[in-house]
Amino acid sequence: MTNDDFDAFSVAAIVLVCVVTLAVGAFGLRLSRTTSDFYVASRLVSPTRNASAISGEYLSAASFLGVAGLIYERGFDSLWFPVGYTSGYVVLLVLVAAPLRRSGAYTIPDFAEMRMQSSAIRRMAALLVVGIGWLYLLPQFQGAGLALRSVTGWPTWVGAAVVVVTVVLGVAAGGMRSITLVQAMQYWLKLCALAIPAFVLLWLWTSQGAPGPLEVAGPDADLSAWYEPLTNFPDDPYPLYSTYSTLLALCLGTMGLPHVLVRFYTNPDGRAARRTTVVVIGLIGLFYLFPPIYGVLGRVYLPPHLAEIPVDQIVLELPKAAFPGLTGQILAAILAGGAFAAFLSTASGLVISIAGVIGQDVLRPALARVTAGDSGVIQSFRLATVVAVVVPFLGSVLTAPLGLARTVNLAFAIAASTFAPLLLLGVWWRRLSVPGAFAGLVVGGGLATTATIVTVVLRPDPGWLATVLAQPAAWCIPAAFVTAVVVSLRTPDRIPVGTAKILARLHTPEGVELQSLR
Repeated sequence: MTNDDFDAFSVAAIVLVCVVTLAVGAFGLRLSRTTSDFYVASRLVSPTRNASAISGEYLSAASFLGVAGLIYERGFDSLWFPVGYTSGYVVLLVLVAAPLRRSGAYTIPDFAEMRMQSSAIRRMAALLVVGIGWLYLLPQFQGAGLALRSVTGWPTWVGAAVVVVTVVLGVAAGGMRSITLVQAMQYWLKLCALAIPAFVLLWLWTSQGAPGPLEVAGPDADLSAWYEPLTNFPDDPYPLYSTYSTLLALCLGTMGLPHVLVRFYTNPDGRAARRTTVVVIGLIGLFYLFPPIYGVLGRVYLPPHLAEIPVDQIVLELPKAAFPGLTGQILAAILAGGAFAAFLSTASGLVISIAGVIGQDVLRPALARVTAGDSGVIQSFRLATVVAVVVPFLGSVLTAPLGLARTVNLAFAIAASTFAPLLLLGVWWRRLSVPGAFAGLVVGGGLATTATIVTVVLRPDPGWLATVLAQPAAWCIPAAFVTAVVVSLRTPDRIPVGTAKILARLHTPEGVELQSLR
């Protein structure tokens, strides 16, 4: 079922979300004046607000639309995706949340240089931040295009352009302090936008005589097809490998996502960073209760053998298929607004992290001779914001969608193969050397990036090679860890001077530091 007619309710909801986003961002602009405001919100964000903001930017197009589409397409086996997305924060909480905050860094490259005392590693980390961010932005723009096309029939580039303009205005205006308010608001907007239609759909279906599955799919339908994977998936002949590789990427990739890590630099201290992570786990777990409902009901009202729509549009099309008329239109409008909130919040976080790196490592040195102080930093940050969105926007227009959840998982795989080894070994292993850290980034990043490019651009024929390249985490992550450890053990003379002091700073609670000063 497709809808090429202009849906005024959904368009109004999308416009309202964009206007509210800019209005909240404008309010935050009044608070943003210094470098610290733009990069880390002056490190004054409370755990509850920060957790809402992290959840808002983490729950992207893949979460709002992609997970339901995968469950619709492949059955309950795809429930591993929300499990993996959530469990990544457990790993983050236990291993790196508090040390990252205590590092005092603004960005991941800042942390890499502080820990390894190497400008080469900083440059490599900066390159990876930009690459991962651009790859993650690609499905946000493509998803926005699909969502707007679903309710207007317009070309997909229009939806991407709407997100680009809104995000650039919001991020460039107030930086991290402004976007923190926006993303915290957008989490609750997304949760309500997904939960309210889900409850209405379930209540009407069970209590108000809504059409049953046999009436929709036909009297001879096999109802077990509601939850079993659809047949014929030649592109994934090794599902067990794919499942475990995906889980590994999601569990370790979360700690390597630039837009997630930069959030922990905004907490007042390491204790607040841990509390923030605990709240995040609860908020994300609450959100993921609802996508499976859309995937299952999609099998009822949009039978796969009858419906001819992209699986990523199931959430948006389901209300109109279940309840034609005003009720379905209103529910679809709520979901369209929530979907755009997902695109905007995640894109904002990614652009913040990318712009921070481009501004600090590329534009700021170039502009240093022209403007100095906070004004020069803010100017370079705003210019970097524009640069940060150009490449992924063009990519979203020129490349065919690979699937929201699948594209995001490739970004997770690259993050897990690069920053996860650097962070875990950098925080917990004092024998990590500069050549070891650099070699780990090169091997993990090179392998994962090559696999991603081949998958996205060349799209090899289905088979074991295509599966291994599409799910590279299972072999790229061990390769990166082994390389970093082996090279470090072979170069003990290149361990940074002062490593013991840096590790003590990362692991010493703030209260202990205060007592030691008395």
